[in-house]
Amino acid sequence: MKKKDKFPDLIKLMSRLRSKKGCPWDREQTHKSLLPYLIEEAYEVLDTIETGDDDKLKEELGDLLLQIVFHAQIARERKEFDIYDVIELLNKKLRARHPHVFRTKKPVSTEQVLKNWEHIKLSTDPQKPNSSGSRSKSVLSGIPRHLPALLKAYRVQEKVARFDFDWKNAQEVFSKIEEEIDELKRASRKKRMKQKEIEDEMGDILFSWVNLCRHQNINPEFALIKTIDKFVRRFNYIEKQLRRKKIPLKRAGLPLLDSLWEEAKRHQI
Repeated sequence: MKKKDKFPDLIKLMSRLRSKKGCPWDREQTHKSLLPYLIEEAYEVLDTIETGDDDKLKEELGDLLLQIVFHAQIARERKEFDIYDVIELLNKKLRARHPHVFRTKKPVSTEQVLKNWEHIKLSTDPQKPNSSGSRSKSVLSGIPRHLPALLKAYRVQEKVARFDFDWKNAQEVFSKIEEEIDELKRASRKKRMKQKEIEDEMGDILFSWVNLCRHQNINPEFALIKTIDKFVRRFNYIEKQLRRKKIPLKRAGLPLLDSLWEEAKRHQI
C-alpha cells in the first residue's frame, strides 16, 4: 500500500470499528466520553518530545491522531462533518493566516507573523463565547477554559502582548513582582485579613511571575514540571537511602532528611 492510500484506509478502519460488526467499546464512545483520552494522549506527546525518542514520538502522534479521527467519525455519523471537512477548513485557515506566503509574499519577521495571525484571527473567526459567556469577539476568546493555570496565564499574556499590551522589559516585571509582594505583606499584617484577600494577592504574584518567565522566553508550565520532577527524584533518593538504613520515613526527622537532600543535590540527582 502506498503512503498516500494509508489515510483513507485509516478512516475506513475507524468506520468499521464504530459499525455494528465492529467493537462494542468504540461504538459506545461520544465526544464527551473521549475527552480524558484526548487530554492524556496530548500530554503523552509532550512527555515523549522531552525524551527526544523519535520512534516513540511517531507512536504517540499516531495515538493523538486516532483521537482526531475518532471524533470526526462520530460527527460523520451524526451527519455534521467528516475528517475531510476538518482538513478542508484547516487548509483554508492556514492560507488565510499566512498572507505573506500565499498572497503578498513579502518578507516579514517572526514577531510580525504572530501579530498578523492574531489580527487576522480576530477579523475572520466566527464569534466565540468568552469566559463571561458573551459572544462578543475578543482576542482571548479562543483560549481553552481548562488549560493548566500557568499555561493559561502564559497564553493570555502572550496574546495581548501581540497587541502591544505588555511590559517593555523584564526589569519592569521585576518591579511589578516586588510591588505585588509588598501588597501581600501589607495585607498579611491586617488583623482580620480574609482568605479571599490572600488568594487575590497570591494570584497577582503568580501572574506577575508568569510575565517574568515570558520575558525570559521560558514557559512556566514546563519549568515547573521540570522542578517537580527534580523534587520527586531527590525525594525518591531520600526514601531509598532511608530504606537502606532501615529508618522509617516518619521517624527520620528533619536534620537527617535535609542531610540526605543535600547529598542528592551533590550527586546531581
